[in-house]
Amino acid sequence: MTVDDVLREMKGKIRGFIPPAIDVTEVEFEGALLVIYTTTPDKFADNKDTLRQLAKMLQKRIVVRPDPSVLTDIDVAEKKIRKIIPKDAEITNIYFQPDVGEVVIEALKPGAAIGKEGLLLNEIKRTINWAPTIIRAPPIPSKTVQEIRGYLRSMSDERKEILRKIGRRLHRGVSTNEKFVRVIALGGFREVGRSCSMLHTQDSKILIDCGIDVSSESGTPYIHLPEVLPLETIDAVVLTHAHLDHCGLVPLLYKYGYDGPIYCTPPTRDLMTLLQMDYLKVAAADAKKVPYSSDNIRNVIKHCIPLGYGDTTDITPDVRLTFHNAGHILGSAIAHFHVGEGLYNIAFSGDIKYEKTWLFNPAVNHFPRLEAMVVESTYGGRDDFQPSRKEATDRLKDIVLRCVNKKGKVLVPVFAVGRSQEVMIVLENLTSTKEMPKIPVYLDGMIWEATAIHTAYPEYLNNKLRNQIFQMGENPLLSDIFKRVDSVATREKIISDPEPCVVLATSGMMNGGPVMEYFKEWSPDEKNTLVFVGYQAEGTIGRRVQRGGKEIPMNIQGNIVNLKVNMNVETCDGFSGHSDRRQLMGFLNNMSPRPERIIFGHGEESKCIDIASSVHKKFNTSTAAPMNLESIRFV
Repeated sequence: MTVDDVLREMKGKIRGFIPPAIDVTEVEFEGALLVIYTTTPDKFADNKDTLRQLAKMLQKRIVVRPDPSVLTDIDVAEKKIRKIIPKDAEITNIYFQPDVGEVVIEALKPGAAIGKEGLLLNEIKRTINWAPTIIRAPPIPSKTVQEIRGYLRSMSDERKEILRKIGRRLHRGVSTNEKFVRVIALGGFREVGRSCSMLHTQDSKILIDCGIDVSSESGTPYIHLPEVLPLETIDAVVLTHAHLDHCGLVPLLYKYGYDGPIYCTPPTRDLMTLLQMDYLKVAAADAKKVPYSSDNIRNVIKHCIPLGYGDTTDITPDVRLTFHNAGHILGSAIAHFHVGEGLYNIAFSGDIKYEKTWLFNPAVNHFPRLEAMVVESTYGGRDDFQPSRKEATDRLKDIVLRCVNKKGKVLVPVFAVGRSQEVMIVLENLTSTKEMPKIPVYLDGMIWEATAIHTAYPEYLNNKLRNQIFQMGENPLLSDIFKRVDSVATREKIISDPEPCVVLATSGMMNGGPVMEYFKEWSPDEKNTLVFVGYQAEGTIGRRVQRGGKEIPMNIQGNIVNLKVNMNVETCDGFSGHSDRRQLMGFLNNMSPRPERIIFGHGEESKCIDIASSVHKKFNTSTAAPMNLESIRFV
């Protein structure tokens, strides 16, 4: 039976089931959803039981959307919304999503915009037929978020076609071939960087992450393998989070023929776009060959299907996906795959933090069913123990105070996403409790924009921070101690200013970015301090400085100069977004259910092997630390 036959049959069943007063104009698969278009959406809304019974009868997730012919013109609809919602709601933005017939209204006071018991929402829906959603306006406008929303709006017709194409592929039916489940290690195994795996079944080829190792010349995963090619045969790409070692090469897939969906959380989509665009900018500035263009990045945005934590969706004919909080960075997720009708369950951890941090709740480790787990082991070595968040706070305070007392400058190389915001919250807390003098904290590189994206998604932050933002109206990321470095002139002024300050600057491993400008100028002066708060990979300048290198060859205005490192160099552990050895063992020990097989990756070779051996001995569980290019069969 073809997809068209399936749709025809479903249309007949729907028309035979619903009351004659409800007019159905079209029934179509859009991604995993069965979408019913109607010219009478209000009548559908009045018959909620009908929709529930239909979903049960057809065994599909059903969405009812107004037929485009009954949607009020966008300009007129916006005027009507502004007339219905009172001024004291303080609307900051209204954006329409024609591909799904929805309108999102950002307001500083969402409660006033919704109205008592949703009264105003219902009035908007009745008046313009668009389905309204009210969200809290982010306090720092994000250029990235606004541009992505604007681009998707301009591409709404094309986006609808993409979703329909995905829907038809998804509902092609399962084969009767021999069933199997296997994982192929394509990158990031017995190493950190270029993370990429393929989950392969008789009906599906799913890529989990597709990263790039920016510190290596050959830092791409093995996507040229015969099992992967041609790229058109891949059914879906699933991204665990936005760091470049997990998503940096995704646009290349579209350059070479992939045209399927990408599943990730909404913050991952936005942060990934920010980091990929910056990667192109940095590569061009360093005269390096860029592997893809900004057009390829736009293609990624167009094909993204965002999923929240706990949402479950079909992504291929025989695989369902659910995301769970991974605690690593904003929107980071553990990807849980349910294969077949109860055939097998496997989860990929991505990068996890099994501890409540200043930003996030700990990684989830309770699942309905789980037979196998692929786990990161960045800090999986037997001696990899990180201090607690409190110990890290005390150490950072001590380092900053010692430097400030000497009238020096503190330079902190940070990743724009995750570590920056954690360090910001600690510095704000130390200042507000008067444990540290109020000195300016300058944010250079993409940190300001990444922080703006964090303020757009407060629901992804931990319970305490959410409560602080929503109930008390306080957001530590908005403190007046933070100053944005938005020009070269501002940076030069900070560098030459004799007064003490703290500078958070990218990149986190000192392989380029504005951090190098400060480092060049401040490195010879022993009054200044450099503080590492994140992982420094082999081959990076950060690793060489951290190991005590006193002369670092640097390209300064076209000349290679040996830069003297006289500044104080400190490492402040405890800020990592990765679990240490103790937390990884706790994550697996408290997991429910405990998987029968555990695969370790995303760690240096010795760490992957060591933790695999220790877990096998302690839990009597089958473990493995595969090399890149190895394949493991589970069923």
